[in-house]
Amino acid sequence: MTKTPSAPEAAPTAAPVHWKVVVDSADPHTQADFWGAALHYAVEDNSALIERLLELGALPGAATVEFHGRLAFRDMVAVRHPDDPYDPDSGTGLGRRLLFQRVTEPKTVKNRLHLDLHPGAGLREGEVGRLTALGASVLREVKEPSGAWVVMADPEGNEFCVH
Repeated sequence: MTKTPSAPEAAPTAAPVHWKVVVDSADPHTQADFWGAALHYAVEDNSALIERLLELGALPGAATVEFHGRLAFRDMVAVRHPDDPYDPDSGTGLGRRLLFQRVTEPKTVKNRLHLDLHPGAGLREGEVGRLTALGASVLREVKEPSGAWVVMADPEGNEFCVH
């Protein structure tokens, strides 16, 4: 009996990998306020999780601060897209997020990764003004054959672009 070659089995389809962008910062709460306002994102409320961890003795009180009238982690806080799902038990976003974590070393060189903001056609100048009022600064305006944008820095000096 001759064995007929069979078609190779298809590899199982893997689920997409969940991700978040983590930004090192000297003051994560100030950064979360800036980026939450800049992106119209919600600052995550992890207070229920923090209270449970404190009650269990799994988190020392020194690891928390009061932020916007509720308990928050002292060294990290995230902002999330307001329309994305989140875990109601922990307050943690399950979609588009930026997490700001406290680090002791200062920023010293240009970012290797940055955000590009796209407010929409004809809205760049107004958006740059709004972001400047929130605490950002303009580093330079770029006009090239491929397009125009404004390079800005957030309150801790992290570069981003407004197209």
